Amino acid sequence: MRQKSSTKKIVIAALLAALTCVATMIIKIPSPLKGYLNLGDCVVLLSGWMLSPVYAFLAAGLGSALADLFSGYVVYAPITFVIKGLMALVAFYGFKLLHKKLSSLTSRIFSGIAAEAVMILGYFVFEGFLYGFAPSAINIPANSVQGIAGLILGCILIKALEKSLKKLNIN
Repeated sequence: MRQKSSTKKIVIAALLAALTCVATMIIKIPSPLKGYLNLGDCVVLLSGWMLSPVYAFLAAGLGSALADLFSGYVVYAPITFVIKGLMALVAFYGFKLLHKKLSSLTSRIFSGIAAEAVMILGYFVFEGFLYGFAPSAINIPANSVQGIAGLILGCILIKALEKSLKKLNIN
């Protein structure tokens, strides 16, 4: 029985990694400082809300880093792996902690905001070391817009998937 459960988790994590990659690559809006805005954050958040921590980290991190590699943003790929993986962890643990006292939607909103703050801060620091902190600050509003869009879409998608997730029992 454990083998079947583990295989199911690996397959769903791989599916979410692929979806993260595609969602990140399908709509790319260049940001002011050599990056791009995308819709991948909604799947990063879904990974955190749907999977256990290790699988969530790997699905979010690998899917996002692969999108950077395939899109020619090679210098960003390693830090993207870390930032997006951490986002999934924050979404996972934030939801678990908050869901004890708040509704599912409220817990997802707050955990998603915290996860998106990790993304905004993570890229600000990384780009600060690459380009300087004053130029890096230019991307904060663009990353914030990406985070808000990812959070809204993630909340809509998780609501649509809730019944199916209970049947899968993957978390």
